[in-house]
Amino acid sequence: MLSLSYLALTLWTQISFGEPLSLFEATCNNFATQIANSVANTTIFFADTVPTGTNLTFPDQDPSCASTTTSQVVLADMCRVALNVSTSAQSGITMEVWLPRNWTGRFLSTGNGGLGGCIQYVDLAYATALGFATVGSNNGHNGTSGASFYHNPEVLADFAYRSIHTNSVVGKEITKMFYGAPHNTSYYLGCSTGGRQGFKSMQDFPDDFDGILAGSPGINWNSLMSWEDYIYSVLGNASSPTFISNDQWLGLVHQNILKQCDFIDGVVDGIIEDPNLCDYKPEELICSPSSNTSDCLTAEQVHALRLVFSPLYNSNGKLMYPRQQPGSENANYIGEMYGGELIQFSADWFRYAVYNPSFDLSTLNVSDWTHAQELNPFNIETWNGNLSAFRSRGGKMLTYQGQADMIVSPINMELYYAHVERTMSLRPDELDDFLRFFRISGMSHCAEGPGAWEIGQTLPGASGKLSEETLSPERNVLTALVKWVEEGVAPDTILGTKYVNDTEELGVQFSRRHCRYPLRNTYNGRVIV
Repeated sequence: MLSLSYLALTLWTQISFGEPLSLFEATCNNFATQIANSVANTTIFFADTVPTGTNLTFPDQDPSCASTTTSQVVLADMCRVALNVSTSAQSGITMEVWLPRNWTGRFLSTGNGGLGGCIQYVDLAYATALGFATVGSNNGHNGTSGASFYHNPEVLADFAYRSIHTNSVVGKEITKMFYGAPHNTSYYLGCSTGGRQGFKSMQDFPDDFDGILAGSPGINWNSLMSWEDYIYSVLGNASSPTFISNDQWLGLVHQNILKQCDFIDGVVDGIIEDPNLCDYKPEELICSPSSNTSDCLTAEQVHALRLVFSPLYNSNGKLMYPRQQPGSENANYIGEMYGGELIQFSADWFRYAVYNPSFDLSTLNVSDWTHAQELNPFNIETWNGNLSAFRSRGGKMLTYQGQADMIVSPINMELYYAHVERTMSLRPDELDDFLRFFRISGMSHCAEGPGAWEIGQTLPGASGKLSEETLSPERNVLTALVKWVEEGVAPDTILGTKYVNDTEELGVQFSRRHCRYPLRNTYNGRVIV
């Protein structure tokens, strides 16, 4: 069992709400009735005591959520509450609140991923282990498909903004009822769609959270959906003359990119520290008349590569979405983005939120992308650059972005950062007071990749074991955020870890410090600093 002493006492001494297990069980067993009598618009499914070490399974979740998790080991004694919250006559949110016996007085809400109908149980387990009363939900619909958006604006509203706010409001109310005291501080944790939800909270509900941890945020949402279709339209299906196979991406393109750009940061290590400095020229790969065609690409394929690594503009000539970054082509998501089919997120968005289920996706073009941008249901774009309310109430945002992310272009967050600078007329050192952005070299989408990507964004390694080392604010973005909120000590760098085969038990392969933006890592002759 994880000792909470490091997090709860050594770092930030607070009142512990731990109580004898028998009393805790009695409180939990009677809690469902209490909620039903006190919290409006709710249907309570159960309130169960769950001891440390229990391996929970989720037979009632949508089968498509099995790609996220089928089971989760609980790392703290807790009261597990499951309920539904009605958000309108046509919509509702399935929610779980995990209430640890050794509560630290902190509240945390988790986010979702993709089109977001799956509770992120791994994040619930992570935060509960650290003493946070933690809430997660299905974001207003079940499963990974967007089909429920079609002709259901209330469900789409839940997905766009209402679910994460409801999680905060209802989760805090239930937390206060259970412990008999309100939370002291509140936090948010999410990546990808969960990252967008964190930014939505900061922009539209600035009082919901004291600290927000948002990774690889899917902001600029409508353009992101269009960009993913654009990538498909450029490369085509497997029979297209512009299609590039997985073997060609990994064996030719990636190696050629490393040849051209890996040395720029001062060390050849398979990681492009700052892809912005890589002016990739794919023309090197064009087959000559005497070339072995297995070691080169056709002119049509190279032209497609040039488009992939170029920005996307709408029909008015305005930038819609930045380029794909060189070095992001890796095994993690290559089948999804470059596999010869339109990625599900984009396909479902255009079928169910923009047009209709029978719409011919093969006809999508710049006019459709511009239309989607103009439609912008419930302002899902999440691009408001005025963060004055969040700043004024003392909120803190810590965001990170993998520099080898092929699902969300790493440049997108840099563009938003510049947008906030212009909108609020603030310098980077002034933004540092409430918004800190870390670029994680060699990290793919939210996690994994060749770089030092373990930064405490979720349970570490394959084992999910927590230790004083992995919880150190120097290495852990969540505990760094808590220290920033509660002690006023903001992180300047995050020390990332790369485990051998991404397995903690096999030991550390290497570590690397990641700078806050706009600072950049450089090689000093011994290590990258």
